[in-house]
Amino acid sequence: MDDPRYPAGKHEKKGPLTPAEHSHMVESIAAAPANFRSAVKGLDDRHLNTPYREGGWTVRQVIHHVADSHMNSYVRFRLALTETEPTIKPYDEKLWAELPDARSAPIEPSLNMLDAMHHRWVILLRSFKPEDFARTMRHPERGTMTLDDSLALYEWHGRHHTSLPKRMGW
Repeated sequence: MDDPRYPAGKHEKKGPLTPAEHSHMVESIAAAPANFRSAVKGLDDRHLNTPYREGGWTVRQVIHHVADSHMNSYVRFRLALTETEPTIKPYDEKLWAELPDARSAPIEPSLNMLDAMHHRWVILLRSFKPEDFARTMRHPERGTMTLDDSLALYEWHGRHHTSLPKRMGW
């Protein structure tokens, strides 16, 4: 992919997923924390403070962003399973990425969050009945989303953000 903004390609909504696609995406989400750890293994502060593209976030900000984003997604899945089409609260990821902890904190706490949260998230996802993927939530900016849609989005999101060190030749 030539566009550095989308190293895994742009996310495309796929419609209802098959059981095989669900299984593949759940396994991809299960593998994401290890993939992030592998992507940043051995990087020093110089690397972590390198933007992934001109005007983009640093590797450090990306790791913290993924933890923030996936934490929000996990909560949204739980809300959609326990409420009738809940309206979820969006957040400004760009502003969150500029907060002091995202700009300068060590990445290990966010990697640990991903380990723990993904462990719980995958237990939840593996317990789904087929009809659970059709449950919905209302995103104020994106409209109604099924858990199918959200699963595909976050599986893509994990792949999207693990490419920088490889792309930079680190």
